[in-house]
Amino acid sequence: MPPESSVKSKFAPVAPIAPVSKSPLPIDAPERRRLPPLLRRCWYSLNQTFRRRIAHLDITPDQFTVMRTLQESSAQGLTQREMTDFMSSDPNTIASLVERMESLGLVERKEHEKDRRAYRIQLKPIGRRKYEEAREIAVALQGEILSILPNEKREEFLEHLALVADACRDAAEKTNNRSA
Repeated sequence: MPPESSVKSKFAPVAPIAPVSKSPLPIDAPERRRLPPLLRRCWYSLNQTFRRRIAHLDITPDQFTVMRTLQESSAQGLTQREMTDFMSSDPNTIASLVERMESLGLVERKEHEKDRRAYRIQLKPIGRRKYEEAREIAVALQGEILSILPNEKREEFLEHLALVADACRDAAEKTNNRSA
């Protein structure tokens, strides 16, 4: 394997990467690895690959995320507000997703037991079946992607990525609090 500083990307011409600890370059220098383009490239490539692999199920990656969130939640289902929080999304996106999924027969809304203004969203049997099929594909894809890392480093990588995701969420919340 070539040294890390000479790795080239097929996505954009990149100069050799300077080692982070020894680099006098600014953090946003084009010659350095930068968080936003790396996260964007990861998300976009993973999303498009998954989209193609589940196309035969007639669901999207976002719909799979809704189904996974519902499957992993309480048996009584979730409100749209709870789904918005769990999925790190916005209310309008979740409302649109749930509406479309309801029209496809994947989920159903049931009256909330305490709040007459809210509904609990639950998976219907066809939604569960499609989720299980898509889950097998998702697990295989995750294994394929993470196979680039040694087995003993995979969980550590995901733990570090979770820390980065939490820091991003915290930064967004701080920004929201300042503008409120």
